[in-house]
Amino acid sequence: MKELRDLTMARVGLGRTGNSISTKDVLAFQLAHALARDAVHHPLDLQLDLALRSAAPDRSTFLRRPDLGRVLSRQSRDALLQYPGPFDIAIIVADGLSALAVHRHARAVLDELLPLLDSAHWSRAPLITVEQGRVAIGDEIGSVIAAAMSLVLIGERPGLSSPDSLGAYLTWRPMPGRTEAERNCISNIRPEGLGYLRAARRIFALLAEARSRKLTGFELKEDAVLLGGDQSGAV
Repeated sequence: MKELRDLTMARVGLGRTGNSISTKDVLAFQLAHALARDAVHHPLDLQLDLALRSAAPDRSTFLRRPDLGRVLSRQSRDALLQYPGPFDIAIIVADGLSALAVHRHARAVLDELLPLLDSAHWSRAPLITVEQGRVAIGDEIGSVIAAAMSLVLIGERPGLSSPDSLGAYLTWRPMPGRTEAERNCISNIRPEGLGYLRAARRIFALLAEARSRKLTGFELKEDAVLLGGDQSGAV
């Protein structure tokens, strides 16, 4: 069992006391559960170029009404209209279900990704944060400012071994009504999973291929894009 535990953070090979799990493992589980719950309610604390909000007025409403997290508040939409575009890409950082992930990892990913975009002469909209935002908030934002691509960095649903996992969602020609099948996702971005540099390289490779082929989603296969590309294993 030790060999398995060395390969995964999942709870395998737990010790037992009689017919029960050991007290140490029970306490560790309770702590992990508490950390996951706390991550859901962690406030967004990141300053970029433009701060927006979804139509969900508070965290409780956001959790009960996912639909409101997919659209901007009226005030935020009005603020966004000051940036008419067009742009090659709009980068949105949203709290999602783990603002903790955004707080810990989003800026580090941007520090690796933005130089790649700038060296390839991508025109970028102002960097946007969205409080109480879901993945699809990038569709409305990209549509309003005429962005050819949207990239949403968002806190993923916390797990018992990863309360701070960051996801990246790419959408070609974002507009309201896009489905999840029309996006590409890179998940588990964090030091214990996919490191910042490697994540940035993967995101950039997919962005470049998406722009070349004018599509994202199930027709854009990450393995095919990265073949001969990011195989360094660098993190």
